Amino acid sequence: MLGGVGIAFAAATFAFFLPKIANYGDVWGVLRGLSWPWLLALVGATIVNVFTFAPPWQVALPGLRFKDALAVTQISTALSIAVPGGAAVGIGGSYGVLRRWGFRPREVGRAAALVSLWNQFANLTFPIVAVFLLTVAGDNSALLATAAFVGVAIFGVAAAGLGLVLASDRAAHEIGNLAARVVDRLRGTVGRPPVTWGGASLDAFRRDVVDLLRRRWHVLTLATLAGSLTVFVVLLVALRACDVPGTQVSLVEAFAGWSLARLLGTIPITPGGLGVVELGVAGALVGFGGANSGVIAAVLLYRFLTMVPTLVLGLAAATTVRRRDAR
Repeated sequence: MLGGVGIAFAAATFAFFLPKIANYGDVWGVLRGLSWPWLLALVGATIVNVFTFAPPWQVALPGLRFKDALAVTQISTALSIAVPGGAAVGIGGSYGVLRRWGFRPREVGRAAALVSLWNQFANLTFPIVAVFLLTVAGDNSALLATAAFVGVAIFGVAAAGLGLVLASDRAAHEIGNLAARVVDRLRGTVGRPPVTWGGASLDAFRRDVVDLLRRRWHVLTLATLAGSLTVFVVLLVALRACDVPGTQVSLVEAFAGWSLARLLGTIPITPGGLGVVELGVAGALVGFGGANSGVIAAVLLYRFLTMVPTLVLGLAAATTVRRRDAR
């Protein structure tokens, strides 16, 4: 049912809400007017964005080569875009591929957990930074301020929980046992056997995570920020290419609109946030003063460049993985 609601919302966004902001004929006119220098800039920004997918996984999973990390990230991101379930399905795809390549379950689980956590921390932090920058610039947004407040709350709870698990063997052991009991009860309702992990498993996992973070937390943070901010660069280049200058939407305002949409996109309403992200970022940028047709053209171009290349590369990478298994 939730999947049907998501598809209906995405369809309503493109068929009803976005045309209310700008006529598609005007939007097509903006896109047709793109110059070759701007097209090359968009291609360059897209390539850089794709290449920054891989480094966080290389940091979190020592021994993973760049080309393999790139293949895994394209497969997982393509799954998260195309399949209901979002990031969870993408992480499952990454886990499956890396296990087939011989990485141990604990190593893959640690890498998947850290990459996911650091991405979520980044998504929660961006609206907070955006509100601060808007305040310094003398601007404000009630919606963004609300998103930042929610982000602070979630970030605080998540960080406290992570800190509690990482700081103490006893806490990790007790939380692991509690989680195992909860999962066992849920599995029992559908006739499934108890899980084979518990507090000792989480304690061992904690030691692995602490050991890696002690050596690489700063590199993982920088790699995660680079991977996220290059997505914003694609949006910024698309705005300028579609004739939405800084006098209409400043750098800070563009970042604020993007950070809001980034946070909204983490909610698994539709695959890849389809419809949700477009409506969120377009509404924010038009609210900041961007020309309607230029903003919609830029947003659609931005979403095309951050989704379609990954879908194509993900499919190609999946084919390569199957051939590699056959060999």
